[in-house]
Amino acid sequence: MRSHHPLLIRLLTHNIRYATDSPFLGEEKWAVRAPRIVGELRFNSAHCGEAFICLQEVLQQQLVDILSGLNREHEGAAGEWAFIGVGRDDGKQAGEYSPIFYRPSVWTLQEWETVWLSETPSKPSRGWDAASIRILTIGLFQHRASKKQLVAMNTHLDDQGATSRSEAANIILTKIEEKSRGGRLPLFLAGDFNSQRSDDAYLKLTGTMSSMKDVQELWSIREGNGYGHTYTFTGFADDARTIIDFLFLNQASCAWAVHNFGILENKFDDQVYNSDHRAVVADVAMTPVPFPDNSVQRNSKA
Repeated sequence: MRSHHPLLIRLLTHNIRYATDSPFLGEEKWAVRAPRIVGELRFNSAHCGEAFICLQEVLQQQLVDILSGLNREHEGAAGEWAFIGVGRDDGKQAGEYSPIFYRPSVWTLQEWETVWLSETPSKPSRGWDAASIRILTIGLFQHRASKKQLVAMNTHLDDQGATSRSEAANIILTKIEEKSRGGRLPLFLAGDFNSQRSDDAYLKLTGTMSSMKDVQELWSIREGNGYGHTYTFTGFADDARTIIDFLFLNQASCAWAVHNFGILENKFDDQVYNSDHRAVVADVAMTPVPFPDNSVQRNSKA
């Protein structure tokens, strides 16, 4: 039976820093950082079955480690957590993923795809002046208990190419319109945008031609800046303080409410940075307009 009650969801986005054999000064190798990242994700998703975890810069071995860590208490059985996403270099396992983790017991995955943020978005490719290949991961989910649908998106824009970031924003906006069915479905967008609020990509994503709203901005109108830190990128010496990691919600035919917002710590008493970015977390509630069962699309994979 469909429910018209608000559905509470926790969203978490974190660029976990890819596993490198040549770490920066102040950076520990992945073997040291891995249990700290897994601990962060487990702790911050434990209370909410409806949580989504969106990560960036995830290499294949990191993906295996994180999935194993999240499913640690479910060995030998179907895992509590699953993911969607591919390696950006070949559409399989090579290169960085921008995965979306979810609980299959809570959400039914109805379809998903990967879009390359380039002039050829259907195949692995680097676009415009980008230094690296960039992707957008998209999933359509249905909540098992309430039958409500939700579109999830996760991305990581280029750190070097301003044109690439701007053009990527155009592709993302087109996909938002398509996947939300013209705003009929609720949708969230998470990621490392390598764009501050004054940059063109951010301005496009939140401008008059967009349905998207910055979750922190929605929260701060009522409650102030939220829990924790101000900056989302620190480097490994706290000397590169910027805000480039965001969560966005669309203004669809539903009511979104932001219940909590925070930017978490990435270094504790042991002085080990779990990443050069901080996780961004929000608790949101959606009350979408229900759609007929025949509007549900069948599973597909790009």
